[in-house]
Amino acid sequence: THSLLALMMLSSWVMKKSARKQPSTEDPTILLLALLFHNSKVGWKQRWHTAGSDQFWRTGTVLIPGTTQLTAKDLHHRLEASRAKCVVTDSALAPVVDTVASKCPSLELKFLVSKEPREGWLSFSNMLELASPEHSCVATKSSDPMAIYFTSGTTGAPKMTEHSHASHGIGLAFNGRYWLDLTPSDLIWNTSDTGWAKSAWSSVFAPWSQGAGIFVHHMPRFDPKLVLEMLSKFPITTFCSAPTVYRLLVQHDLKSYKFQNLKHCVSAGEPINPEVMDQWKTETGLDIYEGYGQTETVLVCGTFKGMKIKPGSVGKPTPIYDTQVIDDNGNIVPPGTEGDLALRIKPTRPYCLFTQYTDDRERTASTLRGDFYITGDRGFRDEDGYIWLVGRRDDVINSAGYRIGPFEVENALLEHDAVVEAAVVSSPDPIRGEVVKAFVVLAPEYISHDQEALIKELQDFVKTVTAPYKYPRKMEFVPHLPKTISGKIRRNELRKKEWGQA
Repeated sequence: THSLLALMMLSSWVMKKSARKQPSTEDPTILLLALLFHNSKVGWKQRWHTAGSDQFWRTGTVLIPGTTQLTAKDLHHRLEASRAKCVVTDSALAPVVDTVASKCPSLELKFLVSKEPREGWLSFSNMLELASPEHSCVATKSSDPMAIYFTSGTTGAPKMTEHSHASHGIGLAFNGRYWLDLTPSDLIWNTSDTGWAKSAWSSVFAPWSQGAGIFVHHMPRFDPKLVLEMLSKFPITTFCSAPTVYRLLVQHDLKSYKFQNLKHCVSAGEPINPEVMDQWKTETGLDIYEGYGQTETVLVCGTFKGMKIKPGSVGKPTPIYDTQVIDDNGNIVPPGTEGDLALRIKPTRPYCLFTQYTDDRERTASTLRGDFYITGDRGFRDEDGYIWLVGRRDDVINSAGYRIGPFEVENALLEHDAVVEAAVVSSPDPIRGEVVKAFVVLAPEYISHDQEALIKELQDFVKTVTAPYKYPRKMEFVPHLPKTISGKIRRNELRKKEWGQA
């Protein structure tokens, strides 16, 4: 098929054009690269992203992908913390690198992916043209580091999450075959930024492992209408995106588009609202298969083909992990009981799990409790074995003795036509200690409504959808919600604002 042919051509091109000589084996990290690709020339850029990654991995290089949205401050932190020796970017982001390069003593080389030269930078394409066609892959162990991802940082400073050749190279083959349901005749569009682990999941390893094709489209700013047009125009069979994207897509007239080739839709990043799943199914005839994982874990739970979909649940645990819900003492709790979502790591550590938080033993150790790795997410398992998330451990609200997870309240709000997005956090209260507060982004047609009346309407509405004690006693309408550069809502930022810690 075209997909297998593309994979074969890529492998051949990499073998012939690899610009890296065999690196010294004295330094186990070999070379750290921050890949900061700009989306100005996507077809050209994406070839460098996928093929370039393969080249570096063949030489034992450790990659540190970086999103194009990093500020100079963010970039400086990443380069300095990782002690990166080399950076690869294009002409749009090179000036940003130059503003911080002098503050990064480990940085030795700067490669520019551009036809135009820049002082102080080496041309990546010229290096490839001058390279010898003879190349031997460096012998690496499955446990050797392959990539380091800076986590989104919804709590605390970003962590350097280290993955090995096994955790990604082997672990993500399961994702491709069973969750993404890919075959050599499929074409997948994953909208994740190339700077995030999700891009490696669904735009590199999963498709490669199944011989599937990868669709790439340049989109400087997210445009829901353009996404729908692409899904209609091109033979995309598998669509992978975040819940926020689906929420925006269902606000359009989906029935006016014909998705003749689309057959499988998945979502990950945070729980997707049941009403969004229902609307997508009603208007497209397609289910959304939810998945749950972390930068540290790859896929932990998912809804797979052939399984009953329970809207609001992240599905069942994958067979690559022994996933349990445990209490504060590390004991497994019975179905229906809320606890910490955890992965068993003893007596054998799962090969898909991250190796460590680089240079941070304390943080690495803090994720362990007895025989388990603690994900930091709260949830419960139902009688059928499905996992339901309640929220991050830090996000759970304790109001007058009632424990309230943000997701259920947010889902209730999102069932109302006035609500486009919602984020729920705790807010101080002199009587209850803390109460539920909702930050709400209104649909355009509701912005001019009387705000006090609308708040009362939404509060009453939530009481009819979920347990009345969970309703948001405080509410604030905002033009947008703060999000990480990977698209996750920064509830921690909103909570700190409420508690005067911002």
